[in-house]
Amino acid sequence: MGLSITGMLRIMASLLSASLVVSAGAQTTAVSAGEQRGFETLRAETLRGDLTYVASDALEGRMSLQAGDDKAIAWIAGEFKKAGLTPAAMGADGKPGYLQSFKLVEYRADRSAFALTLERGGKTTVFHAPEAFGAYKKAVDLTAPVVFAGYGITAPELGYDDYAGLGAKGKIVLVFDHEPQEDDPHSIFNGTGLTRYATSRVKLLNAQAHGAVAVILVAEPNRHHLTNAERSARIGGSVTRAIPLPLQAIEEDELHIPLVTVQDAVAAQILDEAGMTPSALQTAIDKDLKPQSQGLGETSLTVHMRNASERVGTTSNVAALLVGSDPKLKAETILITAHHDHDGSSPCPEGQGGVDQMGQPTPAGPGCLQIWHGADDNGSGTVGVVNLARAFAANESGTNGARPKRSILFVVFASEERGLLGAYWMAAHPLRPLATTRAQINFDMIGRDEKASPQTDGLIEIPADTSNRLNLIGALYSPSYERVIEDENKRVGLTLDDRFDHESALNVFFRSDQFPFVLKNIPAFWWFTGFHPDYHHVTDTVEKIDFAKMTKILELAYLTAWRFASDAETPVFVANPK
Repeated sequence: MGLSITGMLRIMASLLSASLVVSAGAQTTAVSAGEQRGFETLRAETLRGDLTYVASDALEGRMSLQAGDDKAIAWIAGEFKKAGLTPAAMGADGKPGYLQSFKLVEYRADRSAFALTLERGGKTTVFHAPEAFGAYKKAVDLTAPVVFAGYGITAPELGYDDYAGLGAKGKIVLVFDHEPQEDDPHSIFNGTGLTRYATSRVKLLNAQAHGAVAVILVAEPNRHHLTNAERSARIGGSVTRAIPLPLQAIEEDELHIPLVTVQDAVAAQILDEAGMTPSALQTAIDKDLKPQSQGLGETSLTVHMRNASERVGTTSNVAALLVGSDPKLKAETILITAHHDHDGSSPCPEGQGGVDQMGQPTPAGPGCLQIWHGADDNGSGTVGVVNLARAFAANESGTNGARPKRSILFVVFASEERGLLGAYWMAAHPLRPLATTRAQINFDMIGRDEKASPQTDGLIEIPADTSNRLNLIGALYSPSYERVIEDENKRVGLTLDDRFDHESALNVFFRSDQFPFVLKNIPAFWWFTGFHPDYHHVTDTVEKIDFAKMTKILELAYLTAWRFASDAETPVFVANPK
């Protein structure tokens, strides 16, 4: 039977209301009616306007505890409020607010005053920087026996424990960096990648849990990669600036023992009583995963640290909540996060100007500043979270508006550049129960194409074309999370890449704000477009951002978050990635 023109128009209108097709670059994306209004708000021109402010000269590089970052915090809170989102934190006045504030100690280590003293058999050897060095938020003077604790790892789900049978209480432990068998693709420690046990903070917490009073860390003697210090030095930029960046630490952190990093020759001297060289000890552990932990006779170490300056300041995570629509499931949480801080500013070197927010040179002279604008790192992520918050809030008010069943907590963390401090604080002081937090989408650098740089040269292969590429970090701990992204990406068309889950040279897995939540067994991915030569340089400016690509990434995140917040099943955390 034929249809009238009026009938045909009615069918077409019905189809259009059920599914909207929106252009996303060269890709067309089918979006359900319930998701439509929010999806439409994700526009490149809006992202450009927001990021032009966040990465502007006026915010002076958003250094944690400085006025520019306080402006960023105020802007984010203001945008959450304008979007109509629920305040997720509690202010000092006991009233709901958008700021989760906490105290940091900012300090500058006195490198010239550092000393590590080895005593054995009546003989004393003193080590100074750079052969041994450590920094802590307050002065340290301690002397204790030293023991060797392998890689410093206790991993019950892997059947591995460097502390089994080792008395570490009241002692200083010497441990290797990273983890066993990292050159073996079949290793239970994530093959050639890294697990959550490979980073120094986890080693420190484990040593502390076993009663140790300090940790001495040395790079694996048989390593085939740069040490962390060598890799970091290759970044240049803010790492090597004339006035060094200050260090920061959480004033009331759960971690309260110091770390000292030593060079290979120092570790060899300390381990002289082990009867095996450091290389032989590593080889023995890596061979069959049998720990070689042991005491070192009458060996003791004295650690002496001083700071040239210390001050306490307050910073804030910024958090807002979209309450879920389901009476039961709204108690569950999806996290969408980024960090707002960067590396601040510094007086221009004599006779040398700076670079403005649009990448243009500025003249030298009185008051001249070099500004680390951080447009990609992490202005892009900050703006991404704010725009997704607006999108979900706007979607609720649309003609066919809807909220997902679970609640979504939008958070922009403080002081990531100083050691993931805001994320560690929230993981220890959650605003919503972690037991019912189902997934985290974390943005850190989502605005550029990945390009070769001194940091990555020779360490990881970069594809020739990264113009449509998104790196996902953390998939080995939640394959089900990755499957949802891949499914939703059929509607967006990005090229997804998991290379960073399979390398150990760059330590990428530990370097953004998803990691503290991985430690809490939460499926958490870092969404990342990769390193480039402007990383941590003053030239990370807004005119270099690919806003069309950034828009596609946020579209994929929007669709993925809808799934996480609405599907009957949520991503599953896998404690043993192998």
